[in-house]
Amino acid sequence: MKIFGIEGNYNTAACTQQGDGTGADAPVLFTKCDTALLKDSKPFFIPDHLGIITAAVHLVVRICRLGKTIAPRFATRYYDAVTLGVDFTATDLQKNLQKAGQPWDLSKSFDGSAAIGTWVPLDELKPIHNLPFTLSCNNTPLQAGYSGDMRHNIDDLIAYISQFFTLKTGDLLFTGAPVSPNIVHINDHLEGFIGERKVLSFNCK
Repeated sequence: MKIFGIEGNYNTAACTQQGDGTGADAPVLFTKCDTALLKDSKPFFIPDHLGIITAAVHLVVRICRLGKTIAPRFATRYYDAVTLGVDFTATDLQKNLQKAGQPWDLSKSFDGSAAIGTWVPLDELKPIHNLPFTLSCNNTPLQAGYSGDMRHNIDDLIAYISQFFTLKTGDLLFTGAPVSPNIVHINDHLEGFIGERKVLSFNCK
C-alpha cells in the first residue's frame, strides 16, 4: 500500500512554498510509508523528539484497481471512495532538511503521520469536484477547503502519478491542503467534515 500526497495544490497560503500560482506547473508529489497510516480513530501520539508538529487537512481518495499510465478521462474508474485525512509534518525538521537540500521524508513520513477518517462511497456524495470540507480542533473551526479550488483536479493527479508509479488497490492519495497547517498540541481533539458529514475524529496525545 502506497500513500501519495500533493503539496501546493490550492492557490492559497498553503501553496506559497511551491509553484508559481498559475496552475501551469506539475504537481509536487511526496510519499509516506505504510506505517504512517493512522485510522479507526486511534490517537495520534505527538513525537516529542521531532520539534513542532503541524496538521493539514486533505481530501483523500482510495484507489480501487490496478493502473499504469492512466489517461485523465479514465481516471474516475480508479477510485471509489473519499474521506478526510490529516497530514502531520515535523516542521522544524522539514526546514532543516530543506536548508541542507535533502529529501523531506523524515519530516513527512514518520509513524502515524497520515491520519484518515471513515470512507464514504463516491455515489453518496456530491460530485467529488464540488465538495466543501473542514477541520476543527476542540470544537473550533481550524481549516476549510473546497475541492473545486484545486489547481490539479483528482483525475489529473491520478493520471500524473500513474506515469511514475503503478497504482494498486488500497493506495491512498492525499490531494492537497487548502490552507496553511496549524500546530497541534497534546489533548487536542481533531474532527473533520465533508459538508455536514463527520468522517474524522481522533485525539492527540
